[in-house]
Amino acid sequence: MTKPEYKPRIADTILSNKLKGMGAVLIEGPKWCGKTTTAEQQAKSIIYMDDPRSKDSNIEAANIDPDLILDGEVPRLIDEWQIAPRIWDAIRFTVDHRGEDGQFILTGSSVPLIGKEEQLKSHSGTGRICRIRMRTMSLWESGDSSGKISLKALFAGDKQSCTCSTDLEKIAFLSCRGGWPRAIFQDAEISLGRAADYLDAVVNSDVNRVDGSIKNPERVSRLLRSYARHLGTQVPLSVISSDLSNNENSSFDVRTVQSYINALKLIFMIEDMPAWNPNLRSKATVRTSDTRYFVDPSIAVAALGIGPQDLISDLKTFGFIFENLCVRDLRVYAEKLNGNVFHYRDSLGLECDTVVHMRNGKHGLIEIKLGGDKLIEEGAANLIKLKEKIDTDKMASPSFMMVLTAIGNFAYQRKDGVYVVPITCLKD
Repeated sequence: MTKPEYKPRIADTILSNKLKGMGAVLIEGPKWCGKTTTAEQQAKSIIYMDDPRSKDSNIEAANIDPDLILDGEVPRLIDEWQIAPRIWDAIRFTVDHRGEDGQFILTGSSVPLIGKEEQLKSHSGTGRICRIRMRTMSLWESGDSSGKISLKALFAGDKQSCTCSTDLEKIAFLSCRGGWPRAIFQDAEISLGRAADYLDAVVNSDVNRVDGSIKNPERVSRLLRSYARHLGTQVPLSVISSDLSNNENSSFDVRTVQSYINALKLIFMIEDMPAWNPNLRSKATVRTSDTRYFVDPSIAVAALGIGPQDLISDLKTFGFIFENLCVRDLRVYAEKLNGNVFHYRDSLGLECDTVVHMRNGKHGLIEIKLGGDKLIEEGAANLIKLKEKIDTDKMASPSFMMVLTAIGNFAYQRKDGVYVVPITCLKD
């Protein structure tokens, strides 16, 4: 099989812009999401630190004389830099002394011990090295969304509408296939195995590389299954701990669960969603627990050992998996627009699945539903209720409200101002 032609990503534009204003750019994200390939498009010289033919000598060179690693035409790509953490300070120092932007691109599929926040306070690289988060491909990037509805245009106040064409079977397949770049070019049946291969690599190898402790593969597998069952919820770790302890003789306490989850976050497999804290007119207390998600919906599918037809037969589970797919896409699009994605839940039971919040204070409220008039009406009612709670004397009114669906023949704005948009119409 010949190597497929490179398919441009949203991260290409982000990387190009960052290189124009920063000495070095670190691309972080899960294994197999395409970080190296994306970085290669703009690098003028490259060293692959994890190349088995030279890995030991690369690490030794980095420890003895890091300049040997950094020497090359710029931007110089240092792939999987984290296997030799001393490179970080060397890059910081070199960028300082060269005084020029666009010197280095670093990629990493895990956070080394030196990369943890508490260990980088004195040498964080602030002002010299910036980070961008790369995820698996959105539906727009993989060619599975028409992109006729633009998130950027919605924030600008432009009214949009279009026709759409998709079905639940297609969405089920896309959720199970995931956004792994390699899978995009493979036959449908083969592409469905990509996430299972990734899961196997994590369980049996990758999760043990980040914090120096060996984790039981069976325990990791069961933790991931439990996490998948609680997708899209804010259940406390005690619930997951109880779930796991009920299935084995020995206890799986909260502290152990937390250590396993931390390791999975360090390899960018788990990406929970923080809570949004707006200014409200009501006295409702905003809940601050994170919502549990994987970086790609196919990971949850693989952890549960199910496939597209299983999702069609169990719409409740499908709903949570689809929610994770939408969250992934919204995160990819928000990254391009300098925004972040949050969730909202308060003490009165009002929830909003996602809030895309921009640095300039603009925000959009989004509910995620598989489709159908009843669910769309519920979602729209929730959005309007939340909008009315926002204290517009202290913060802006939402730029838009949207019910994001799996299926639908049209993307349009209702009379109450709420957009109804199938995910296969959306782009950044």
